[in-house]
Amino acid sequence: MKRTSLKPTQKKVKHSKAKGRNLQNFVAEKISKLLDLPWGPDELISSRRMGQRGMDVVLRGEAAKKFPYSIECASGQTINWLEKMRQVKKGQKKGTDWLLFLKRKEFKSPVVMMDSNLFFKLIDPERFCKCSKNSD
Repeated sequence: MKRTSLKPTQKKVKHSKAKGRNLQNFVAEKISKLLDLPWGPDELISSRRMGQRGMDVVLRGEAAKKFPYSIECASGQTINWLEKMRQVKKGQKKGTDWLLFLKRKEFKSPVVMMDSNLFFKLIDPERFCKCSKNSD
C-alpha cells in the first residue's frame, strides 16, 4: 500500500493548529489552577476544538461566574492582533470582559491584551500608594 505524505502547506497548517491548540490548553489549565476547578473536554473549563465557532477557551457554570472573561488565543509569527482583537470583541459574551492571549517564538510566555480600563480597574491602588492612611 502506498503511503502519501503531506504537502508543505498541509504540514504548515497542521503545525499552526497544533500551536494554537497548545496555547488554548495552556490558558485553560492556568485558569483551572487559579479557580481550583477541573478542565478538559466536558468540564467547566475547556479548550474549544479547532474549527468550532466561539471563544477559544470555554467557561461554564461556576467557572464563568468566578472568571467572567471571553477569551481568544493566537499563536504564530504573523498574528494580525488587530483582527484577533476585533474577533474577541465581536464574540464577547454579555457580562464579560475580553482577553486576548498572544504567543510568538520571541516571547518567553504568552502575553495578554485587554482593555486599558479593565487593566486599571484590576490594579490594587494600595499596592502603589506610598502614603500612610493613619498620618495626621
